[in-house]
Amino acid sequence: MASRNKGRIVNVASVAGLKGYPYLAAYCASKHGLIGLTRALAAEYADKGVTVNAICPGYVESPLLTGAIQNIVEKTGRTPDEVRTELEDQNPQHRFFEAGEVAAMAIFLASDEAKGVNGQALSICGGALNV
Repeated sequence: MASRNKGRIVNVASVAGLKGYPYLAAYCASKHGLIGLTRALAAEYADKGVTVNAICPGYVESPLLTGAIQNIVEKTGRTPDEVRTELEDQNPQHRFFEAGEVAAMAIFLASDEAKGVNGQALSICGGALNV
């Protein structure tokens, strides 16, 4: 990419890379690291026409969410329904996100229209990080 003076790198991190969450210490640490890598590479390759950004979604309906719910159930004794409701309520929109929402952001960041977006950690969180 650098030799062609054009390229897009889109990392998929998480809102857990922007904020710490209970019961997810290792996951949070890995996502914080990915955001740091994103920002460092963005600075390193900015003058070569390569952009590097990270998408930071909240909980997305997926097998990863199912595993996170199970982990919390095991650590707290709450029911899966209680945990689902609690996690949904972390989002002011009171919902989980769809994979298509993350994909749409990735498509944008990979496009020429996003050539001025670099070194960013863009959240898809329904406003959760703003409250």
